[in-house]
Amino acid sequence: MKTLFKNAYILEKPGLSEPFFGSLAIDEDKISYVGPSSQNESFYQHVIDCNGDLLMPGFKNAHTHSAMIAFRSMADDLPLKTWLEERIFPLEERLKKGDVYRLSKVAILEYLMGGTTACFDMYYSPLEMAEASREMGFRTVLLGTITSNKQSIEELASYYHEINAHQDDLVTYQLGYHAEYTADEELLRELSRLAHRLKAPVYCHCSETKSETEGSLLRHQLPPLAYMESLGLLDYGGGIFHGVYLEKEELKLLKKHRASVATCPGSNAKLASGIAPLLEILEEEIPLAIGTDGAASNNGLDMFYEMRLAAVLQKLLRHDPSALKACEVLKAATLGGSYMMNLPFVSTLEKGQKADLIRIDLHKPDMQPLHNISDNLVYAGSKADVKMTMINGRILYEDGNFYVGEDINKIYREAQEVADRLLKK
Repeated sequence: MKTLFKNAYILEKPGLSEPFFGSLAIDEDKISYVGPSSQNESFYQHVIDCNGDLLMPGFKNAHTHSAMIAFRSMADDLPLKTWLEERIFPLEERLKKGDVYRLSKVAILEYLMGGTTACFDMYYSPLEMAEASREMGFRTVLLGTITSNKQSIEELASYYHEINAHQDDLVTYQLGYHAEYTADEELLRELSRLAHRLKAPVYCHCSETKSETEGSLLRHQLPPLAYMESLGLLDYGGGIFHGVYLEKEELKLLKKHRASVATCPGSNAKLASGIAPLLEILEEEIPLAIGTDGAASNNGLDMFYEMRLAAVLQKLLRHDPSALKACEVLKAATLGGSYMMNLPFVSTLEKGQKADLIRIDLHKPDMQPLHNISDNLVYAGSKADVKMTMINGRILYEDGNFYVGEDINKIYREAQEVADRLLKK
């Protein structure tokens, strides 16, 4: 199908360009035209008058645990170690086959409602999230979550080959491990050997808390990122999640390997883990992305919330209201996530890119009057402003309605049944 969006403000490259007024055309799943001139409407089967709304690339949630929506508001107001080891890990042990599939569908609905068109999902049972994503038309990059007690190198290799063998750009798989403190050195050396054999990037939680950094120094005489690099785990790029306690020397290592950092300000603030040094990261020209983390710790999957926190917390940290411009944050939430997740074909609204885009209602009160649209998205925008979410040329969410091929009440009901069973004991 050929679709034309007309009378729209178009933000082609968030953080790198300003919106212009024009048209955008789609041929099946790819952008075929974007520019200021009008098009012959008779060439298109579907013409959408945007009436002055904004079209922009969808947000890329560069760190999340989708199925952990099961634990939303189950374990609040606790420090990370207690939250993870005493509440979350025991609940996760009760997960059964099919649970991740059912739970992930709720997360996908939340992503779509908030304008997120792709997520970097780090969780167990990745084949179930893959199935949920394909059924609903959502774009997911799945990530290994190996620990000394869960998954194995053989399983990671199997997932990598099985999922990527589909040659389906909607669902792909990358190598990863949970964290330095949950994986012994021999396991990580095996992972490094696998990464070198596949010439693949590796990702992990890293430098999230002060105690994590201190523990790594005790165990290895190196902070977590430097330890990761010493094992060759950054040799093919990749990246880390959180990066709150990165040392200056570690920033140099990230820059050397063109590895990314996905900041999760909402989760880090709620767990009182700290504020990541985003300005120092950007000053070193390290690729920056933004993630929500899981709903168990955040408790939402809202990229607008994360963007605003990312910006204002840097100002507070530096005691400088000019610190970290909104355009940098918007770039991180879109292009930065595309880079980290190896999704270069959905990073902008240029001709030839896949049609992963969102429509922002500029007629909402929080978007008026129109001055600086990009700044307003970061400082005043909300998921309530998302009018439409499209992935691969398919409208999956519009005006409060979901078009994902199944009854959303059934999705909610099945997820509730899982959550009730997990809490039964």
